[in-house]
Amino acid sequence: MASAWGRAKAALSMNLCIHAPHTLDGEAQPSSSRVVAEVSSPTSPTTASSGHRLSSSGSRSSKRICAICLVAMKPGRGHALFTAECSHTFHFHCISSNVRHGNYVCPVCRTKWKEIPSHAPPISDANHGRSRVNPINWSQEDGHMTVARRLPRVQSANNRHQIALSHASEPVIFNDDESVHMHSETHAELQHGCARTVEIKTFSEYPAIHQSSCQEDFAILIHLKAPNASSTNIHSVNSSSVTAETSRTPIDLVTVLDISGSMAGTKLALVKRAMGFVIQHLGPSDRLSVVCFSSTARRLFHLRRMSSSGRQQALQAINSLISGGGTNIADGIRKGAKVIEERRQKNPVCSIILLSDGQDTYTISSIGTGARDYSSLVQPSRGSGHQIPVHAFGFGTDHDAAALHSIAEISSGTFSFIEAENVIQDAFAQCIGGLLSVVVQDMRVGIQCVDSGIQISSIKSGSYPSQVVGDGRSGSIEVGDLYADEERDFLVSVKVPPAPGETMLLKVGCSYRDPVTNEDVKLQDEEVIIRRPELAVSPTMSIEVDRERNRIQAAEDMSAARVAAERGELSEAVSILEQRRRMLAESAAGRSGDGLCLALDLELKEMQERMANRQRYEASGRAYVLSGLSSHSWQRATTRGDSTESTTFVHSYQTPSMVDMLQRSQVFPLSRSPAPPVRPTKSFSGHSCRRDRN
Repeated sequence: MASAWGRAKAALSMNLCIHAPHTLDGEAQPSSSRVVAEVSSPTSPTTASSGHRLSSSGSRSSKRICAICLVAMKPGRGHALFTAECSHTFHFHCISSNVRHGNYVCPVCRTKWKEIPSHAPPISDANHGRSRVNPINWSQEDGHMTVARRLPRVQSANNRHQIALSHASEPVIFNDDESVHMHSETHAELQHGCARTVEIKTFSEYPAIHQSSCQEDFAILIHLKAPNASSTNIHSVNSSSVTAETSRTPIDLVTVLDISGSMAGTKLALVKRAMGFVIQHLGPSDRLSVVCFSSTARRLFHLRRMSSSGRQQALQAINSLISGGGTNIADGIRKGAKVIEERRQKNPVCSIILLSDGQDTYTISSIGTGARDYSSLVQPSRGSGHQIPVHAFGFGTDHDAAALHSIAEISSGTFSFIEAENVIQDAFAQCIGGLLSVVVQDMRVGIQCVDSGIQISSIKSGSYPSQVVGDGRSGSIEVGDLYADEERDFLVSVKVPPAPGETMLLKVGCSYRDPVTNEDVKLQDEEVIIRRPELAVSPTMSIEVDRERNRIQAAEDMSAARVAAERGELSEAVSILEQRRRMLAESAAGRSGDGLCLALDLELKEMQERMANRQRYEASGRAYVLSGLSSHSWQRATTRGDSTESTTFVHSYQTPSMVDMLQRSQVFPLSRSPAPPVRPTKSFSGHSCRRDRN
């Protein structure tokens, strides 16, 4: 009781507490590190009981932003500040949390500190003859603030890493997730500002064919476009109102981060910064959990809502990370999937983001292509039946691109190649821009032949599962989730027999679930009809169909070139890509100056250059090709190389929500030097293309 009363008296009677660190023999010595506890007082100036005013240096520091929690350090807020010997200032509770997690370097400049902040155990004021202060919102058990001088014994980075990994025990079952946030908005309010109807169009290869003609491989394009995003769809870090995000679908996100020894220094610092961006742009209804892995994996914190307090705690945990150890990707994925599978409650959207810069150094079975087999780790289990998409990011030039691409492909996620370290935040921003704008779930496209004699020959759907049943009389495509404004194109080939008049080839239907209202939506069937004139006709081929055929064939040749390159036949790989470039130029769409053909040509040329020799292919060519294949197979934006590069194919499949999030990334506090502004580009169905390269 006396101790608590002493703390209360100290807090009420003093505006400033400066405590010099003590040496091991107990004598106070001057130090460049200091702790300042500020308690607001409406009547008195910021003066200590001894008459010392806050130094001008401390005053300037108080106007800055804490590099850990990204909250302004303003005077009169009741928060203690710590200024290290390297002159960087932080909230005391933020930096002491870092220290408790085993991190003894400055989060800003990475300087190793000789003196570190800590919460000392309660000690009697009478015994030490000094005042103590317990700032607002500090735990009463924290005791007084102090700065402890580090012992001379040198601790290896690996030892510190093991301390950080084992600082907190994990539960056996991850069912400690924070409850989801429930909204009370009406259906009309949820629908406000968002046209939640998928647009479906069909294009025949030709509008008419002679009535006596028999076509064995007549192409029909099915084009889908998701509803647009509301203007309030993406939560803003500056918004304090929950209603700023009620028109979008909340997400459960698990990030699985590589913190092995190869991530030391700038890499880990940039990952922390990128995670800070992600955390600040998740809303109060979104939940986040972080898993970090090196030699083993550890859940950094449970699935929690990103409210104001949740964001601050998440930022502190992220900034406590230090690197060391090996690279156990399998354990990281296993633990990330465990967080998703064992949660008690569920938000409508869930996803995993995986980032690694190295090769998996732990044993796991390999498959024929040389890539490691992670299928058992990302397939749905426990009868859930729901796939957890893993969006994998290969960081730098030494990651296992084949393994990460395999993980993404199996789980219906995407693989991105981050070649330049300083664009990792942009890569995360683009991904988050999509995940925070899901407007369609569990979409299924049904295809039904109508007139007799019509049969489906094939369905070109990339990585989306499709099937043809009933002797070719019907088929389906499982599309899954769509982000706002996303487009999908599928090419269906049918056999058309001779017939007079006109022929109804197909009926194309679409059903899906609206994740915000949780309602099932079924669209009216779209009929595909062609004319069958008696006289011979010379109709013009559909540019839309030719464009999609070019894209599919280019992706197939990219895959063939990659197989040749893996065999060591780089000249053959380059030749395959060169041949496809010539065919693109000779196609109907290419001759018309179509934007997709120009974009594909640039992309194929870039791949050729990255296959110039074995060294370059190993360093960046493989990852570049795989990220391109991932993008085309799912028709979804991925990062390839340097995401600030102003070429159309880099930004292909981008949605307005992704572009908006990229623009936020480039002005985000504490971000790297400004990059060129991101300009929205038309999708591959558009007719324009910027050609900024020679």
